[in-house]
Amino acid sequence: MTNNRGKFFLIIIFTFIKAIGFTQFTQTIRGTVNETVLQTPVAGATVTLLGNKSVLTDSLGNFRFLNVPVGTHTIRITHVSFKEAVVANLTVNAGKELVLTIPVESIVKEQSEIIIKGDKRKNKPINELSLVSARAFTVEETQRYAASVNDPLRMATNFAGVVSADDGNNNIVIRGNSPSGLLWRMEGIDIPNPNHFSNAAGSGGGISILSSQLLANSDFLTGAFAAEYGNALSGVFDLKLRKGNNERREFAFQAGVLGLNVSAEGPFKKNYKGSYLINYRYSTLNILNKLGVIPNGSPTNFQDLSYNIYLPANKAGTFTLFGFGGLSSQASKFLEDTTEWKNESDRFRFTYSGKTYMNAVTHTIRLGSSTTLKSAISYSKVEATFELDYAKTKSIVEQWSNEKYGTGRWGFNSMLNHKFSTRSSFRAGVIVNRIAYNYYQRSKEERDEPLLDRINHTGNTYTVQSYAQWQYKPTNKLTLNGGLHYLQLLLNNKSVVEPRASVKWDINNKHSLSAGYGLHSQVQGLGVYFAQVNDASGNTQQPNKNLGFTQSQHYVLSHQYLLGKNLKLRTELYYQQLSNVPVANSDTSTFSTLNIIDGFVTDALVNKGKGHNYGLEISLEKYLSNHFYYMFSNSFYQSKYTALDGIERNTRFNGGFVSNLVAGKEFIAANQRRTFGINIKLVYQGGFRETPIDIERSKAAGAAKYVEKDAFTLQVPAYYRTDLKLSMKWNRKKLTSTLSLDLQNATNRLNVFGRFYDPLKQEVITIHQNGLIPVLNYKIEF
Repeated sequence: MTNNRGKFFLIIIFTFIKAIGFTQFTQTIRGTVNETVLQTPVAGATVTLLGNKSVLTDSLGNFRFLNVPVGTHTIRITHVSFKEAVVANLTVNAGKELVLTIPVESIVKEQSEIIIKGDKRKNKPINELSLVSARAFTVEETQRYAASVNDPLRMATNFAGVVSADDGNNNIVIRGNSPSGLLWRMEGIDIPNPNHFSNAAGSGGGISILSSQLLANSDFLTGAFAAEYGNALSGVFDLKLRKGNNERREFAFQAGVLGLNVSAEGPFKKNYKGSYLINYRYSTLNILNKLGVIPNGSPTNFQDLSYNIYLPANKAGTFTLFGFGGLSSQASKFLEDTTEWKNESDRFRFTYSGKTYMNAVTHTIRLGSSTTLKSAISYSKVEATFELDYAKTKSIVEQWSNEKYGTGRWGFNSMLNHKFSTRSSFRAGVIVNRIAYNYYQRSKEERDEPLLDRINHTGNTYTVQSYAQWQYKPTNKLTLNGGLHYLQLLLNNKSVVEPRASVKWDINNKHSLSAGYGLHSQVQGLGVYFAQVNDASGNTQQPNKNLGFTQSQHYVLSHQYLLGKNLKLRTELYYQQLSNVPVANSDTSTFSTLNIIDGFVTDALVNKGKGHNYGLEISLEKYLSNHFYYMFSNSFYQSKYTALDGIERNTRFNGGFVSNLVAGKEFIAANQRRTFGINIKLVYQGGFRETPIDIERSKAAGAAKYVEKDAFTLQVPAYYRTDLKLSMKWNRKKLTSTLSLDLQNATNRLNVFGRFYDPLKQEVITIHQNGLIPVLNYKIEF
């Protein structure tokens, strides 16, 4: 009897363990289907969860699937009046519901024929007015790609024509253009540079303020932008925000090398479709510093907060409140023991502090069945302080520079969308910014020279932009865009009207051709207008007060070829003709603003420079299928400029070529509860350019002297780097956890950053980029 009872209990225990092992966790997929132009809901669409079942969207465009097994799924949307849409590789986790917003494109009716088969190309831009040099990117890509660390800028370096300016920050060079030519937008509003440790007039920094918890699928543009994008030369990040879950409260906690991250989302009350989503991050480095782990009292600290609040108001329209804010600081000390001074840099100490925040409220309302109006008011503030001191001896310390920049911006945006028919739509808008500024820069050029005020100005001004663009589709296979953008700076009353045009022809289900043209202009960094120089009589002048805009004409020709269901080859030719470029007002100088990364130039400038960028981009991309993806992108390009001396030279950023390979594979357990991922990135690119150093003149002067007539004739060695990311994800009941290790520069290759003259050693030294950096991260979603 005892033996039989024991066997019985063993069978029960074994059965229970076996049942647990094969328990299939489930979650909910729900969302909304919207029309692309007006973003209005589509009722009566058939939404099919492949391998499961189909449902119809309700009057508000909503659909829902319950008890969907965790894992990867595909959704197909069909409707008699809209092109078929397929959303593949949707990852369902146990920890959070999957809430989607899916756009569908209207069908152009041709006589009695209705074409319902849609554009199967993945990564099609969300903004359907972007026909060339544009692609959508997903939050999953910023999380999946090796070395991206949830940062849109670092993720973008995987795309053709985009390279990193420096391992130490996330500035990017697009098609040979300066990083300062990039525009940031969020929910249709121009926003300040959303990065920690940013410099004046820069577009990047050390690390992104934005949280991947808030971002939705967004667009990245590299040329010939649609008419609504202005005040930019090189590229646009058009960011969209995710709405919080409006039915249940969900949370995420993340701990890693970069910081502690907490996010929360949920509804305000039952049966109300409004929601909140908020994320806060605190620097892990700051915690380690307070614990005494970081030596020498040289911390790098940051913290940030971002949020999105969605408030539907029935017939009164929809309101949203969103924004972000970040604080950052950094400091270093010079070596107090003078016997340890080996390089000139050992004599310097610096402190940096920065603050960036932006808040906005938007209102969207339908004006009839064919028109929507979206308006917004925003306020942003960017402040930065930088102090640099130099130790002549242990007891004699002199100030080298003191810089303080503050820019506050009130903004008003309004955009009207009107749909005349399935063939024709119109978009127009206005953007007005009131900019208050307080700029101060006091510095010396060389060690024994006096401190001079370079900029010292407080005031305010306005920028005004307006645009109008029309899209016409003669057939389902042909799309035509045309538009104008107007830009004005009231500080000196400079203005410009910019024509834009593009066309796309879907030859068949495999081939597509696109072409685009645009004139694009950009205001100089505001501090440049207030640069101070002394004339022959010793009087202070502001020679840059009347500078015009830098301008660039973009020409693009693109071909896309679908080699298979999940394999695409894209080839793009481009030419950019730059004019009105600010250059030094001297025919012996080679200075051009096309070679700067950020900062306010304090030299006397004139709009008489020019330049051109041209190249060929080829990328082969296999979209994620069967848990495997890769993208092989190549760019062959030239970037040239001409200063006032009339000689054409390479720009600083003319590397000549760049090749990227990014790939990844997921290994899924049989019960879908565990996923192991491995992702790799390989980069090989031509080195940037630099100007030769005249060693003898440098020794005599005690400071670096350059052979200016040979500007940017030297090229640093080619850049090569390997990044590797390993991850493990566990699904438990209503909980998902992910552990990842991102090995940046996994082979520890010391790529050359540049060469500099060291007055202490009286020789040229080579500075290298970052070595191996492991980034460990653990995330829980529930």
